[in-house]
Formats: sequence, C-alpha cells, structure tokens
Amino acid sequence: MNEDFKKAEQDYGAEQIQILEGLEAVRKRPGMYIGTTSERGLHHLVYEIVDNSVDEALAGFCDEIKITINEDDTITVKDNGRGIPVDTQEKAGKSALEVVFTILHAGGKFGGGGYKVSGGLHGVGASVVNALSDWLKVKVFRDGKEYSMEFEKGITTKELTIKEGDPEERGTEVTFKPDGKVFETTVFNYEILCTRFQETAFLTKGLGITVRDLRPDEEGNKKEVKYKYDGGIKEYVKFLNKNKESLYNDIIYCEGVKNDIMVEVALQHNDSFTDNVYTFVNNIITPEGGMHLTGFRNSLTKVFNDYGRNNNLLKESEANLSGEDLREGLTAIVSIKISEPQFEGQTKQKLGNSEARGAVESVVTEKLTQFLEQNPSVGKAIIEKAVLAQRAREAARKARDLTRRKTALETAALPGKLADCSDKDPKNCEIFIVEGDSAGGSAKTARTRATQAILPLRGKILNVEKARLDRILGNEEIKAMITAFGTGIHDDFNIEKLRYDKIIIMTDADVDGAHIATLLLTFFYRFMPQLIEEGHVYLAQPPLYKVERNKKVWYAYNDEELNSIMEQIGRDQNNKVQRYKGLGEMDAEQLWETTMDPSTRILLRVNIDDAEKAYLDDVFNVLMGDRVEPRREFIEKNAKYVRNLDIS
Repeated sequence: MNEDFKKAEQDYGAEQIQILEGLEAVRKRPGMYIGTTSERGLHHLVYEIVDNSVDEALAGFCDEIKITINEDDTITVKDNGRGIPVDTQEKAGKSALEVVFTILHAGGKFGGGGYKVSGGLHGVGASVVNALSDWLKVKVFRDGKEYSMEFEKGITTKELTIKEGDPEERGTEVTFKPDGKVFETTVFNYEILCTRFQETAFLTKGLGITVRDLRPDEEGNKKEVKYKYDGGIKEYVKFLNKNKESLYNDIIYCEGVKNDIMVEVALQHNDSFTDNVYTFVNNIITPEGGMHLTGFRNSLTKVFNDYGRNNNLLKESEANLSGEDLREGLTAIVSIKISEPQFEGQTKQKLGNSEARGAVESVVTEKLTQFLEQNPSVGKAIIEKAVLAQRAREAARKARDLTRRKTALETAALPGKLADCSDKDPKNCEIFIVEGDSAGGSAKTARTRATQAILPLRGKILNVEKARLDRILGNEEIKAMITAFGTGIHDDFNIEKLRYDKIIIMTDADVDGAHIATLLLTFFYRFMPQLIEEGHVYLAQPPLYKVERNKKVWYAYNDEELNSIMEQIGRDQNNKVQRYKGLGEMDAEQLWETTMDPSTRILLRVNIDDAEKAYLDDVFNVLMGDRVEPRREFIEKNAKYVRNLDIS
C-alpha cells in the first residue's frame, strides 16, 4: 500500500460525509430529479406543476387548468381544484402548503388517501420546482379565503398569509421563475408546451387546458389556445389519423375496470405500413411500453385470429396472423390508471406491474370481440389488410436474412462505396451520409481517414412512409446504410453493435437537400429510432456563402451572417461573394474547413422528446405521405420559419 493511498484513507473520515439539508440535494444534482438542465429540463418544471393539477382532475375535483408564459418568461399555473391543504401538518409542525413546497417526498400521493392515482415525480414535483427556481409564489383559494407563501431557491421567504377572498373561487395558483444559474436557458417555448398539454387534454376526458403566451411576437400579437376533448383518447386517435386514409370510419373504443385498474384503449387502422401505439400510465407516457402494452398486443392478436377463423376469413391451411401483421397501419392509445405503478428505472420508461397485463388483456378482449360481432365489415377489412401484410412479411424475410447472416465473410462485406475509417473504436468514429458522388469524392479527400467514414448516396432513398418492409429491404441505398451501421433494424436492432458514435447527414443547403435529409430522418425514425433517442444522429451545416476580400475568407451560414460580414468589412467592389448551390461546388479543403473539421464545424443533433413522438409521427406522415392538401397546409403554416429556401 503506497503512502498516498494511506494518507487518503486517513483523511477520509466522518467530516467528509456531507449531509445536504432540505432541498440542497436538488440544487446540487438537478439532473437526478429532472433529467437535464437543458431546454427539456426547463419545460419539465412546468409539467411537474401541471401534473399536480391534473391529479386533481383525475380525482374528480378539477376541470380547468390555465398555463401562462408571462412577459418576463415566468410561468403561472392555475387550476380550479380543491386547493393544496393549508392546515398544520402534525409531523412537520408547519402548514401542509409549506411542507409540499419545501420537503422532498411530501404530498398527497403516498397512500394517505389524497389521490387514488397520480403522475409526476412521485410527489416530489412541487418541491423540486421550488428548489430550482429563483423565486416561487403560491396562492391557494379555499373556504372563501386566499392563502399565500413565497420562496427563493426553495427557502421560505414569506410565511403563510391569509386574507379574505372570493367565496366562489377555489384552486391553486403557482408562479415561478427558473434559476438562470441552473438552466442553460430560461426562455420557454410556447409550441413545446402546447404539444405536451394537448396530449394531456386528450388523456384526461373533459379537462380544459388553456395555454397562453403573453410575450408579443414580431407583429405584437399574443398567443392563446384551449384544449378540451370530451371524447378523450378517441379524439386523440382521430387527431393522429387526420392526415391518413382510415381503413374504416369507426374508432374502436374499449373501456373497463379490472382489479381496480382503469383501462382505456382506442384504436383505428389506416392504409399506411407502420404501427403507432402510444402507451400511458396515469397520463405519463411509457415509451418502452411494458405490461399494459403486452396485454394489448396479446389480446389484439388472439381476438383477430379467432375472429378470422370463426368467420372463414382465414383458410385452415393458412398460418395464424402475427401481431406484426395485425398491427400494420394501426394507430392506438393504451391508457391505464393504477394506484401503485411500478416503473423499471428512474425515468419511468417501462411499466412493470404484471397485473396490468391481465387487466388490459381482459378488457380489450371483451370489448373488441363485442365490437367485431356488431361490425363485421370492419373485422373483414382488418383481416384482409393483415393477410397482405403477412405475404409481404414472408417476402421480406429473405431480404431481412441478408442483414442477419453471421459468417465471417459476410459480416466483413461492407458496402463497396463506403470509405470506412481505420479506427475500430465506435466512440471515436463518425460516418457522413453524403448526397451524391461529387460531394462524396470531395468528402473522401477531405476527411480524417482514421475516424471519419464517408457513405455517398446515389439520388434519393426510398420513401419508407409509402412502402412495405420487403421493398424497403430491397433498396440498395437503405441496405448500404443498414450494413454500414451494423445495428440491424426493428426487432433485430442492437445499439451495442453501432459502428459509429455519430451519424451525420450532409446534404446540400437547398430544397432537394432538405428532402433527402427528411427521407433519411424518416427512415431512422421508423426503423432505428434508438439512434435518434440516444443522440447519434446529426445534421451537418454547410455554409451558404463564401466571402473573399484581400485574400481573406469568411463563410456565412445564412443571410443574416452574410449581411453582418458585409457590414463589418464593407460593401465595395473588391468583395467576391460566392453562393454555394451544393456541396459538390466546394473543394476538399473548403469542405473540411467549413463542414467536417470537428474544431470549426457546426452540427445540429436530432433529438426526440417523449412528448413529441406523436407529433413527429404526424409531421413525417404529412411531409412524406400521399395526401397533398395536409402537406400544402403544413408548408404554408411553417414557411415563415424557413430561411435560405432555394427554389431554383
């Protein structure tokens, strides 16, 4: 044992063990409680406060929630629930209101009878938001009185005060300002909040949620929207399918209670080739599914196979339809309410309660069987589509086998046009997906051979939104990417086999380039979503302009940067401004300097928040689907956000 180790051992005593008082632990390690201090974590604060109001709605005491982004980028959340209790909590010796906002793991969600079901951070949401805020003010309206308290960074600065209020008013109002020293940004995004709370409104039948933005936009306008869906998740499925051709008009709805678990399922098939099933527990999305999803899938497969056999829609010689066949083109919401949810991991990604499987399976089997008996034309349409999917799946099996073969010879057979890197540690490696052979040639010359691989694409890849798996796996460009990445797709996907830490889409800065990038992102999203979820997919940002003057060179990535450069160096005839139409116009040195050099380049990482998944599915369908009118509406609505649009 060396001397340094002995000294370190002697110095490590009781005085080195820190006890973090109150909410100090939250401020010390905010990521442990909200996941991240990025923009996503900032918005998570709002979700936590709103989740408390939603719990009141689930308990039957609230039907209106208002979320306001104030002009100073503070947030106010107000509901018309019962109002947080204000009487003295005996164990703490202080008001229940102060306890809720200053003590972790305090609230009405721990079996005390306050709530049968609840979401949020297991009852720590209010105190965590308080801890991570510069200041927070709370008002409670109940019993004809208005109660208020104020805090700074989780510490009480104004004790409970009471004054007479409106005898008709009830509920809780929370206003807070996030701590700029904790978060990377404290500017709230109206659209992000709208996406999240529209979803919440769908999942909570009859709850009205208003989102307001009091910050004037460039035209001086303020924004406000109200979501309220009396049809609940039936309207959610209708919304998700609005830009698709439905296979039948009805939305199948299954509702029931089994073993004290409330089950709600809504589903409808469309003419697409992908399935989109979103699962929720107590209004919390579970992106990795879990027992409730297993129960739904088991029931769906059994009921339709039994129905097909009993009604001679499946021949005796034909094999049973697989779950994958029956889910082709399916949009579904599976939502359960359970008093003691057990999630796998801190992030609530997957439900572990085994009783949820049986509850969902029982309710869906009963209700779906009844529906099919009363609507034979719907049952026939679903079976016929699944039979076609089954035949395509058999045809795809041979193509899929090409990505599964494990012999040494075939494993080593990377695509011929791939210029691979020599470093074998994936953490050090990145691959550029490049548009066209010309740009591919420049990129191969420019790259750092040890760590940068180049895969040129010939033309536009297949639009996977309009094709079944057999066609997709037969596409040469897609096969090249699957082989190069090494992960496989769908059920074969294994992130541990990924050969590159960064997958960088590098296309021209024009309409065609944007289209190719969208095609690639659609493929990744549909067949390798984990690549995006775990932060491996990037968009390169090549410059639009090169400015030369007196042998000095500047690059501008948009019109604003160009104008800034021109103002800085002067707009005279000695200036030479080159507008890049494509990557192929750059020589290897320019491409390296502007787009590929890790020390100077700009990369945009593609992220997906759990709450955005349904929205993204809709966006990809609008952009890449068959229907023209929704695409035109989307472009007209969003054209103002697009810069440097080259339509030549």
